[in-house]
Amino acid sequence: MTFDPRPAVVAIDMGYGHLRAAHALADSLGVQVLHVDRAPLADAREQERWARSRAFYETISRGSQVPILGRPLRAVLDALTAIPHLYPYRDLSAPDLAIRALRRMIDRGLGAGLVEELRRSGRPLLTTFYAPALIADHAGLERIDCVVTDTDIHRIWAPIAPRRSKIRYLVPSQRAMRRLRVYGVPPAQIVVTGFPLPPTLLGGPDLAGLRARLRERLVRLDPTGSFRAMYRDELRLFLGSVPEGRSEPPLLTFAVGGAGAQADMVELFLPRMRPAIEAGRLRLALVAGVRKPVAEAFHEQIRRAGLAGHAGVRVLQADSVPAYFTAFNALLAETDILYTKPSELSFFAALGIPLVCARPVGHHERLNRRFLLEAGAGFKQWDPRHTAQWIDEWLLDGTLAAGAWSGFMRLPKTGTYRILELLGYTVDGDGRARSPGA
Repeated sequence: MTFDPRPAVVAIDMGYGHLRAAHALADSLGVQVLHVDRAPLADAREQERWARSRAFYETISRGSQVPILGRPLRAVLDALTAIPHLYPYRDLSAPDLAIRALRRMIDRGLGAGLVEELRRSGRPLLTTFYAPALIADHAGLERIDCVVTDTDIHRIWAPIAPRRSKIRYLVPSQRAMRRLRVYGVPPAQIVVTGFPLPPTLLGGPDLAGLRARLRERLVRLDPTGSFRAMYRDELRLFLGSVPEGRSEPPLLTFAVGGAGAQADMVELFLPRMRPAIEAGRLRLALVAGVRKPVAEAFHEQIRRAGLAGHAGVRVLQADSVPAYFTAFNALLAETDILYTKPSELSFFAALGIPLVCARPVGHHERLNRRFLLEAGAGFKQWDPRHTAQWIDEWLLDGTLAAGAWSGFMRLPKTGTYRILELLGYTVDGDGRARSPGA
């Protein structure tokens, strides 16, 4: 048997957030993403248990977005994702019902396949979901790194006895660090790294690719040139020469989450967006992820709006999650405005892409939205029916250009590389990880 010193990157198919972070790290490490809820880490019985949990979450998530009738489900989702007020600082280390329930499941064998594989291979664990970290920690394994994927988190991320835990948490925000401290995790086991963004969108540790795309994006987001004129010296200092004049129309990307929540919003904004698209003032991409029915619904809405076959509208849908991430990252490279719920995609505003926040799904997403608003990198949506009008207004007055600049300047961009370095790797100029001595 050949020993593989590289970490086992483990996630779960519970929305895109955990998988998106895992794939960014796995791509740099040159390993595959393992799923705690699939073979070879989970047998048939365990897969069924995870599948029931996923089906419950997706049903609640999608149902909570239904007007009026979805209010009871929205209340259930908020209760499940509730995070207590952080202030005043106080001891929140006492285990709640959620972590006690998870612990009972672990005691009954949940994650046994993961533990067996880690012991057999001797590989350290790098996970973007709390359950694998808690399972490995309970089994007495020591080399455990847990990547947090929200700006603030529920008590379930920390073990029942956090002060005795060996888990090292790699967190995307200062608030997540403070939260883990009040949950009882020792400060020495928390490192603020930033969210692991896709290496293909960064262009290496010097962020050459990111800077080049931002230079072009600011031209499209600043049709009057007023923002570039006002911040000329700052732009030149951090980005080099920024083109003058006008460019092609900006690309607005609307993306639904892994559960397919908020797909119905397209029916609200697309009909009134038609004049802007036909006049060449705006381009639109609709992202359905891996959900073919959502993509079919998008195509139907495009047909009803009279835009079938128009070059200014496209739909992105893939047959697998890895293929979707590859296609979506390529789309983000040319995206100028990202319109989505404030999920893990909130962190992508660090790429200099202003994020328009649709209604949050769950308490953690409300806190993600606050993170964006406080950084000046995100904006609350106005009436979705009139999206074309308020987007046009934000373009003309420089609001979106300012949001792109704030995201680039204020949000952490190098989380992927910082995590690799903490794992003991060096990073090449192209962003690939090299183990010590390689």
